[in-house]
Order: sequence, then C-alpha cells, then structure tokens
Amino acid sequence: MKAQQVILVTLASAAVGAALGILFAPNKGSKTRENISKKGNDYITEFEEKFNEFVDNASKKFESMKGEATKMAKNKIAEAEEVYDEAEEVYGEVRK
Repeated sequence: MKAQQVILVTLASAAVGAALGILFAPNKGSKTRENISKKGNDYITEFEEKFNEFVDNASKKFESMKGEATKMAKNKIAEAEEVYDEAEEVYGEVRK
C-alpha cells in the first residue's frame, strides 16, 4: 500500500471514529458542542502561546546575529582602514 493510501485510510478512520464518538456520547448534543468548543479554544490559546514564544525566540536570535554581524563588519572595516593606511605609507615612501 502506498504511503498516500495509508494516510488517507488513517484520516478516514479517525473521522469515522470521531463521528461515532459524538453519536454515542453520553452527553447531550449541546453539552458535547460546548465541550468541543472549549477544547478548541484551549488548543487555540496554547497555539498562540507557542507561536508567540517561537516569534520571541526567533526575534532574540535575529537580534543576536545582527549584533554579531555588526561587530564583525566594524572589525573588518577597521582592518581595511589599517591596510589602506599602510598602503598609503608604502606608496608615499615609493614616491620619494
């Protein structure tokens, strides 16, 4: 059986199981819908928290990398200026 077929059968089985679970649930429909709604809201809240945590971590990492890149760029600029100054000195001596 192909992987796509396995996934399709698994999803279909889960849907049938969920439908049967709702049909034979011990609670009234309104209570079941209320429970589903609460659970959905819990999942949304949890997802928002995890997403915000991810964004915060990504932002911190970006800022850290930005700082490191800035520091490296400044160091390379300073090195280039030193090389330029040395080259000017050598050029000045050669012209004499």
